[in-house]
Amino acid sequence: MALIHHKDVKRRFQQQVDNAAEYVIPFIEQITAIEPNMNIMEIGCGEGGVMVPFLKKGCNVIGVELVDERAENARSFLSEYIASGKAQVINMNIYDEEALKNYKQQFDLILLKDVIEHIHNQEKFIPYLKEFLKPGGRVYFGFPPWYMPHGGHQQVCHSKMLGAMPYIHLLPVPLYKVLLKLFGEHSNTINELLEVKSTGISIERFERLVRHADYKIEKRTFYLLNPIYRFKFGWKPIVQFKWIAAIPFLRNFLTTCAYYLIRK
Repeated sequence: MALIHHKDVKRRFQQQVDNAAEYVIPFIEQITAIEPNMNIMEIGCGEGGVMVPFLKKGCNVIGVELVDERAENARSFLSEYIASGKAQVINMNIYDEEALKNYKQQFDLILLKDVIEHIHNQEKFIPYLKEFLKPGGRVYFGFPPWYMPHGGHQQVCHSKMLGAMPYIHLLPVPLYKVLLKLFGEHSNTINELLEVKSTGISIERFERLVRHADYKIEKRTFYLLNPIYRFKFGWKPIVQFKWIAAIPFLRNFLTTCAYYLIRK
């Protein structure tokens, strides 16, 4: 079932651009304006599409990407901004000593769009971000809560039936592996899905880690229908109903995306 944007790099890039321009920036700007010459870092920048609307506003943006191929794609898509000195794409681990040496306390804003659910040792990572923020700097997170219907990213499966099945990622690991093998999924896909199962994050866990790291949550919005579904499927985004958003744990099962802005 792997969606077309998983294979089409240009389409994936454009979806990132459109979603950031129409939803991510307006969400952030409800709290703080995005102004020219702000220093912004995106961690896990992928093809770099999220960076484009910020670059169009005159910001200086650095993208950090671990995967070589995706970093190269980002450099290609952002070549004009890179040539002008407004953008950089760095192929490194954010924990590298060089990263901390070069970028300590440099950024007004850090972006993590669909990234935190892939990060190991989140209790270390979230406080570590403070090292890169200026005093009063902010971090934006957008992520699918783990318990939501496709929180296990099973849409990457090659089997259309399996990719469409909601909540199968919540099965115990042994049963999940058996199911994936029965449907003929490649070992690489199975390993990828099990990796997500080990790092997926709930709303409650995320907020607990943020509080323990002594951040302030300045704004949050839960979506019944993720804004990016507009660009993937043509579905209009729907903000989660207030009464569902107020019920801990249950809200995870019915919320396809959570947006947060937190402050150092």
